[in-house]
Amino acid sequence: MTDRSPTPQVRATVHGWPRQGPSRELKKAVEGYWAGRVTADQLRTTAAGLRRDAWRWLADAGTSEVPTGDFSLYDHVLDAVVMTGAIPARHRAAFDADPLDGYFAMARGTDAAAPLEMTKWFDTNYHYLVPELGPDTVFASDARGPVGQLREAVALGHTARPVLVGPITFLLLAKPAPGVAADFRPLTLLDRLLPVYAELLSDLRAAGASWVQLDEPALVQDQSPAVLNATARAYRDLTALTDRPKLLVASYFDRLGEALPVLARSAVEGLAMDFTGPAAANLDALAAVGGLPGKRLVAGVVDGRNVWINDLERSLATLATLLGLAERLDVAPSCSLLHVPLDAAAERDIDPQVARWLAFAQQKTAEVVTLARGLTEGSIAPQLAANRAALASRAASALTRDPAVRARSAAVTADDIRRPRSFAERSIAQQARLRLPPLPTTSIGSFPQTRELRLARADLRAGRIDEAAYEERIREEIRDSIAFQEKAGLDVLVHGEPERNDMVQYFAEQLTGFLATRHGWVQSYGTRYVRPPILAGDVSRPAPMTVPWTTYAQSLTGSPVKGMLTGPVTLLAWSFVRDDQPLAETARQVALALRDEVADLEAAGTAVVQVDEPALRETLPLRAAARPAYLTWATEAFRLATSGVRADTQIHTHMCYAEFGEILDAVDELDADVISLEAARSRMQIAEELAAAGYPRAVGPGVYDIHAPRVPEERELTDLIDRALLAVPADRLWINPDCGLKTRSWAEAGPALERMTAAARRVRGNLPG
Repeated sequence: MTDRSPTPQVRATVHGWPRQGPSRELKKAVEGYWAGRVTADQLRTTAAGLRRDAWRWLADAGTSEVPTGDFSLYDHVLDAVVMTGAIPARHRAAFDADPLDGYFAMARGTDAAAPLEMTKWFDTNYHYLVPELGPDTVFASDARGPVGQLREAVALGHTARPVLVGPITFLLLAKPAPGVAADFRPLTLLDRLLPVYAELLSDLRAAGASWVQLDEPALVQDQSPAVLNATARAYRDLTALTDRPKLLVASYFDRLGEALPVLARSAVEGLAMDFTGPAAANLDALAAVGGLPGKRLVAGVVDGRNVWINDLERSLATLATLLGLAERLDVAPSCSLLHVPLDAAAERDIDPQVARWLAFAQQKTAEVVTLARGLTEGSIAPQLAANRAALASRAASALTRDPAVRARSAAVTADDIRRPRSFAERSIAQQARLRLPPLPTTSIGSFPQTRELRLARADLRAGRIDEAAYEERIREEIRDSIAFQEKAGLDVLVHGEPERNDMVQYFAEQLTGFLATRHGWVQSYGTRYVRPPILAGDVSRPAPMTVPWTTYAQSLTGSPVKGMLTGPVTLLAWSFVRDDQPLAETARQVALALRDEVADLEAAGTAVVQVDEPALRETLPLRAAARPAYLTWATEAFRLATSGVRADTQIHTHMCYAEFGEILDAVDELDADVISLEAARSRMQIAEELAAAGYPRAVGPGVYDIHAPRVPEERELTDLIDRALLAVPADRLWINPDCGLKTRSWAEAGPALERMTAAARRVRGNLPG
């Protein structure tokens, strides 16, 4: 594509920015505050500095306005809870006494009050805190956060656009508060919530906002006429306000569908729409409704969720079409850049050939600015030529294709993806081998990463110790973990995973096709940051990955020790996947690599193998029409990885922090012998849902919420076990925490596991017969 003639000015902007800072300064400051090493004022100063630096960088890069309100100390939905005054009653006194401590109490819980439930943000790996609402909820505007950030930006000389969670999405993300009927619909509170948004908009206007962005990603999902009518009413009422800024309603992650004509007909002054991946359908849909005459369109043509460079010529073609469909066109990433690392240029260890294919937040912003300049000035021929060459380099690279991997994938048959014996037959064989008591206890996999272990890892990287000394440190951790579990009385043990830096990265570093980053941190939740691997080529397993450590742990005990693997869907969901072939084909390649590992674990005598798939639900397409195809290949990939074992080898899987109720058929299709799931915060909701669906296999609904720092009382655990027994028969019920314990300390995890096993023994002793 050649440079086009100049057009009216097209601006560049972004929806949001990574919060953590170049060296995860926010994580360190928040955790320092929790530990008492950092004062509240110091924490606020660090946060303000990170915002200042981000705004300055965006302005210098050429964006026309900076987002405010997207920055959060923990989670932007939790910020919306505060902003709307929807503080749960159990946290109200703490919040009123100290808003900062009360804020973190809602996120992490206290000895006196459980935290808000946590779940996935649409189909991403970001977690948000779920608002709790009920018929008695009283909303009240608290504009200190959004107004304060706006004033900071304005004082620094920036044109700023506050970003808020929109009212429809806020209510659709909420759940009934504890004690409220399960069929309560938070959307019925819309008329009560809208005056609060009206007050917020007025306050933002007074503080200098010309535009406010209201994020409504829930509208890209299939929505009922009631939701669409509520959307129309909400934006009719908000646009009728006289004292307000202009409104930009933003959607992303998929096409707007039925909500597009509703928003296009409304009086909002602008729409921000995604035009990447499945949301590319928005282009034809926008033309079909007659475009957005008189409105601003923020066109998300650069993928904000993956790390590959943009095809600039393709995006220019899309933008050229959009120019005629709105009064003002701006160029943007598809969504907030919260979901990608900060700067690809910091990755000095990646092969330069591959590095030229990558774009993190800073590079994506540069692409957006280039596209805007190309449309306005028509002077980007050098950038187009360089982009064209980089795309061609990737397409032709031998790094991306392995003929042997592709031949093996093509040879998979139906027999490879089914275990030959039924669960009923397998369970008899497994009980004969394992001889477990009723209500067997286990942990999910990881144990706390001790200071000594982290220091050993740092010493190895720095060359202060050699590989042999490091491995002896790992063996010491495993010995301690096994000894603790035997003393605590767990029935099926884990080796604790001290050798693993991350449940995805550890495997990615040993599989072909994956690349690891040094600085590619992305927020998962709160202060939990991960470095998603980058999947650039075909996948195979050159050598066993977990067998030596698992067999060493098993040599220390007569109790069964689980082999621990991360499943194919999760390895993909928590990586930046290649976009040059169908995801189903990539999943099959990963599954075959894991199948080899499962076979080697079994051959080494491992009787229980857990293949974690916490991402099965989060990767579910947002539109129902795309879900059957996804669930078919996703469940087949799990079965391909796990179906090569004998009947007496027990296959476990684990899922956490997502809403699994709507994919229970797929959970059944995994054909795992035991499934463990997060259930503590929702008080066994998933166990009840599985029972209602007639789930026939063993279930371990979590009784210990590992994302809260508190140690539960034995009575609480006993109550949850009793509640689980109402849904799951004792001969199919396992007792375990919600998730792995890597992020907890031994001072928390040790007593919690001891109380968990004590609670299981107490309930076991009261079982009939």
